[in-house]
Amino acid sequence: MDFLDALITSLIYLALCFVLFVVGRLVFGLFHRKIEINKELVEHDNFAFIIAHVGYYLGMLLAIGSAIIGPSHGLVQDVIDISIYGLLSILLLNISLIINDKVILRRFSIRDEITVKRNVAVGVAEAAIAVATGLVLLGSVSGEGGSVVTALAFWAIGQLMLIVTALFYSAFTKINLQEQLQRGNVAVGVAFAGALIAIANLIRYGLSGEFESWQENLSNVGIEIAVGLVFLPVVRVVADKLLLPGRNFNDELVAQANPNIGVAFIEAFAYIGGSVLITWSI
Repeated sequence: MDFLDALITSLIYLALCFVLFVVGRLVFGLFHRKIEINKELVEHDNFAFIIAHVGYYLGMLLAIGSAIIGPSHGLVQDVIDISIYGLLSILLLNISLIINDKVILRRFSIRDEITVKRNVAVGVAEAAIAVATGLVLLGSVSGEGGSVVTALAFWAIGQLMLIVTALFYSAFTKINLQEQLQRGNVAVGVAFAGALIAIANLIRYGLSGEFESWQENLSNVGIEIAVGLVFLPVVRVVADKLLLPGRNFNDELVAQANPNIGVAFIEAFAYIGGSVLITWSI
């Protein structure tokens, strides 16, 4: 009976997650009423939109997962918690996309770049923003002892830090991020995506765990963010010297006629891999 009870409980959780995914798709449609999702996916075969939309689903997976992981409080209470925090996470994910589109990618219309120009670079950046936000929500919601108030506060702090990361990335790489993305530089989009997801992973780690107190938890987040902002340029220099001896990341990403997407993936991996190692080591 224990196995059967566990199986039934798991099926209920899976069914609830499926419902939340359907709700997430509907909410995306409400927030982006001018985008015909099926037409972009099937009729137009819009690769830029496909990348951005898959990124949204990955972000939604992380956001919904934030409401599921952790100890059980009984089936009924679990269903209530998953429903409340799952819906909240979906709403915050969509609000985050609008905020970051207006701030991080503020110099052009995201919708026009992705649906009209089919700009893959912007699609990659949009996907990264969604995944990064999902990671922030995973840390904000998943901890024990918190509440809707702590989830909202930590989400807001995480969003601010993602914006700071985008500005910092342009500063230490000396790459005009907005200009390169608008030009359709996929290599820059990939490298930037790696940096954003790496920092989001550190924010997730700092936010996760039990809620002790505002001072304790905010201190943890502050330490992780400080480590991350020091870590990004250091990793870039080290990867530049070790992985591209005699070459330069900026030369490969922006200084040649055909930006080197392969090198961009190396840079993105260096950021994300280093971020994972830091969370394993601390």
